[in-house]
Amino acid sequence: MNQVIGDLLPLAVGVAISPVPIIAVILMLLSPRAGGTSVGFLVGWVAGVVLGMTILLLVAEAVGFDTSEGPSATSSWIKVVLGVLLLLLGVRQWRSRPKKGAPVVLPKWMAAIDHVTPVKAAGLGLLLSSVNPKNLLMIVGAATAVADAGLSTADDVVAVAVFSVIACSTVAVPVIAYLAARERMAPVLDELKEWLEANNVAVMSVLLLVIGVSLLGKGIAGLG
Repeated sequence: MNQVIGDLLPLAVGVAISPVPIIAVILMLLSPRAGGTSVGFLVGWVAGVVLGMTILLLVAEAVGFDTSEGPSATSSWIKVVLGVLLLLLGVRQWRSRPKKGAPVVLPKWMAAIDHVTPVKAAGLGLLLSSVNPKNLLMIVGAATAVADAGLSTADDVVAVAVFSVIACSTVAVPVIAYLAARERMAPVLDELKEWLEANNVAVMSVLLLVIGVSLLGKGIAGLG
């Protein structure tokens, strides 16, 4: 079980350190409907991660990735493919970074966040957490890692819970902190938003490259 948790940690962190949803939830917290929209976004984000991880894990276990001799060749090849895709995604992100001194361009939908309802915010959270290509690759990798271990149902639940808590932490913490101390958190959130806007591409590029290399290495080792 400890080895599985160890395999899940970098993948969960990969989902957690996603600048776009963090910026989105901060913008919601700085908007007139801060409470309703941010909570709605958090609910959607958590639901997307938990449902995505659960469904993919059930599929992986139904396929029968775990074997008595260790990870199956299928799961190893999946890790190799995921590793290569993450490396390519990391390189693409790095090459698309804005030039020094150039203004940071954020997604157009962020400009309309002030007018988002709690229901739409929940839908946005669900979309960004589970359908986002980068997150989907991380969740597939996590589900494969758990399926490889051939754990009991109870341990599967624990693994999904650990992954989900870590993956959702960076969206949950700002929301909880803001609801607990709104006036003190506003300037902190504003500074954090500015830093993420300026550094989100570099952060994600490095993260994708590191996790991509890790998955590629584990996949190759499983084929040996």
